[in-house]
Amino acid sequence: MSAHKIGSLLFCPNCGTLLDLPKDGESVVTCEQCQHEEPASSYENIVITTRSHPDAFPSALQQKRKTVTKRHEDGDRGTLVAEKCPNCGHMEAYSKEKQMRSADEGSTIFYECTSCKHGWRINN
Repeated sequence: MSAHKIGSLLFCPNCGTLLDLPKDGESVVTCEQCQHEEPASSYENIVITTRSHPDAFPSALQQKRKTVTKRHEDGDRGTLVAEKCPNCGHMEAYSKEKQMRSADEGSTIFYECTSCKHGWRINN
């Protein structure tokens, strides 16, 4: 019986414990819980692929790139930007930036979806 693979992780086939990586020169990895011995060759040819969600690392530059145009309407709703609404998924919203906290802290960006009118905010 060989280890169960999930992504780049190997688990003991007997008890399900996460197995350690083999150390240099070791031919087997021993499970800490049940003492099952897994051949070190089980770790060969494992392809690791990682992905990050585009919104995982927001930045000021990314926010500026989202700016499409500015429209002045009744009550100036703000700048029209390409921002995904967390409520309906629409990819267009109005944004306004305000300094809500002390001057040495980041500003707050307020969004309003152009489709469902849902509002949300992000602190910079």
